[in-house]
Amino acid sequence: MNFDETDKKLLLFLQKDCKQTTKELSYKLNLSVTAVYERIKKLENLGVISKYVALLDRHKINRDFIVLCHIKLTQHKKEFVLQFEKEVMNLQEVTECFHVSGDYDYILKIGVKDMEDYRNFMLSKLTALQHIASTHSSFMISEVKNTTAIVL
Repeated sequence: MNFDETDKKLLLFLQKDCKQTTKELSYKLNLSVTAVYERIKKLENLGVISKYVALLDRHKINRDFIVLCHIKLTQHKKEFVLQFEKEVMNLQEVTECFHVSGDYDYILKIGVKDMEDYRNFMLSKLTALQHIASTHSSFMISEVKNTTAIVL
């Protein structure tokens, strides 16, 4: 898909703050309100803009202990993979899950209150999932970069 410079700017503005009005965006882009509205609708209809969300401050909701957990499955049989993926979708602590190549099969990003909360999560939820051969956990020391914005 090809985007002109105005579309690129519009997408950056929306990624920074999607609650801006079309009037505010029209001033920034030097376009009419109608033109901005039509561009946004076009981008939504094409699926470029897939949804609008509220990003929460994990410190204020006691989910600031971040863990990257590498998972190795016992086997790579299709039913094992699909079952694991279905079960991990139900774990509220898991905010991201990636099926990866290399030494491990999956990397999970997990947000919990503290180390004790993570231990409880591991013992009661994660290790209860079937077909996990091993796990390896890394704990975030500090956050260097965290963005949801994609620059075109």
